[in-house]
Amino acid sequence: MNESMNFSLITSEIFLLCALCVIMIVDLFQRDKERVLTFTLTQASLIVLFVLGFNSLGAERIISFDGHWVTDELATVLKLSIYAITFLALFYARSFISHRNLMRGEYYLLTLFSVLGMMIMVSANSFLVVYLGLELLSLSLYALVALQRDSSVASESAVKYFVMGGLASGFILYGVSLIYGATGSLLIADVAKHFSENSIGLVGQFGLVFIVIGLSFKFGAVPFHMWLPDIYHGAPSSITAFIASVPKIAAFGMTMRLLSEAFGQSISQWASMILIVALLSVILGNVIAVSQNNLKRLLAYSAIAHIGYFLLGVVPGTQESFSAAMYYIIVYALMTLAGFGIVIFMSSENKEYQKVTDLRGLGRYHPWYALLFSIVMISMAGIPPFIGFWPKLEIFRNLIINGYVVEAIVAIAFSVVGLFYYLRVVKEMYFAEAVDAPEISSSRSLKIAISVNCLLLLFLGLLPDSIYQYCLTAFNLMG
Repeated sequence: MNESMNFSLITSEIFLLCALCVIMIVDLFQRDKERVLTFTLTQASLIVLFVLGFNSLGAERIISFDGHWVTDELATVLKLSIYAITFLALFYARSFISHRNLMRGEYYLLTLFSVLGMMIMVSANSFLVVYLGLELLSLSLYALVALQRDSSVASESAVKYFVMGGLASGFILYGVSLIYGATGSLLIADVAKHFSENSIGLVGQFGLVFIVIGLSFKFGAVPFHMWLPDIYHGAPSSITAFIASVPKIAAFGMTMRLLSEAFGQSISQWASMILIVALLSVILGNVIAVSQNNLKRLLAYSAIAHIGYFLLGVVPGTQESFSAAMYYIIVYALMTLAGFGIVIFMSSENKEYQKVTDLRGLGRYHPWYALLFSIVMISMAGIPPFIGFWPKLEIFRNLIINGYVVEAIVAIAFSVVGLFYYLRVVKEMYFAEAVDAPEISSSRSLKIAISVNCLLLLFLGLLPDSIYQYCLTAFNLMG
């Protein structure tokens, strides 16, 4: 269905924009250093957004605003994931930022602005709107990383992030300009129609290459990964947890809009590029992670490997493989948030534990939290019955049934390499000798958040279809 103007389709975006204005004004009059009201209003806004999104599940696909905006099941499911994981990420952040001169209204406002950018990205139906959403997200994240102004490391990370993010955006923008030159339109539907009736041509091919490079930069896939470990390591841990998880879901939505919908007829051309990037990411991410002793850098290289597995799901180009990739990216965001949650949880007022060896003695002195952290590591390694196993299995299955047998074998082999560094973390917690008991956060909200997040990895693993069915439905309803 195509409608020119229907503001009811952007109810969530309008609500969030109004909520941002209210929270901004309320925060100006906050005398409370803990920003309790700002935090409460932010979380309440996310709950309302989730309810609005949940009520939209199962609605028909509608294109509006002269073809620039699309409301479908894909956008709805991705937005629900964004709201839920952002809600959890802010619970993680609360105790961490209160002790590090970060408890300011800007932290919550920038987080919500980035959520608004992500919402625009996943519902965009034109290259112009995709780019607007991407820039709103990117600018918010640059400012978030730079929020700890008294930290030279965080400032350096913010500059690196800004430069590399700007470079990635430039690649995408240049690619879009070439596509506009080749087709005469910025609407995804018009571009898809043009390339279905005409050959892609040299200009279109160059545009496609630039877009794929820009997307690879945004994901942090090899060989465009050089920025990712430094930013993850240098940014404050709570901000790293957010950056490493939620924006990847929106980037998946952008990838589907740009590659699957706009260049669906040219799948053989972009799939080969994605395949090379994916395999390089799987190999390099897992191999370099083995040598890391810093937990944040280990998780950063682990993230590169996970992005490789996810991109392998995009390569076959079928609706089922896209569903598997979507399943993987949502589960990945949940696992990564829990992984960086460990770093936040091990950060007391006086000390921030970041080395793998700092976890020694956790199994003896804090057995419950050692068990939770073990669940995270084992799930990330892809061992059943935890949730991390099922999307990886679906990725491998789709590769094999679509003829990518050698690629599947390589990915499986390097999954075994990944087992080494994940199980090394478990070994340090339970079997290494500890000099003294490691400190952990005393925050009750953080203890609840980490417990819920980690137990979800087990609960969802026992009910693997709970998320996957929504992913399948999203692509079946896309038409």
